Amino acid sequence: MLEEHDRIVLTEDVADPGLKAGDVGTIIHVHRDGEAFEVEFLTLDGHTAAVATVPSSRVRPVTGADITHARDFRAGVAARPSVST
Repeated sequence: MLEEHDRIVLTEDVADPGLKAGDVGTIIHVHRDGEAFEVEFLTLDGHTAAVATVPSSRVRPVTGADITHARDFRAGVAARPSVST
């Protein structure tokens, strides 16, 4: 069973906020006994790119056979509405 702080790989795209299958994230909260996870996705320089609630059916654990892959996430960030503070 996946737990907080486990690294996961998306198995399907998550349109909002523009995440793609294969993106790697870290579980920051487990919902309802693992039905869904709050997952943080980071840029390679350590900044938060997105936080999304993802159903357990759309993730798998990271394995020793996985490698990272870089892609430009600005399109995903630009698609999100800005938040006023």
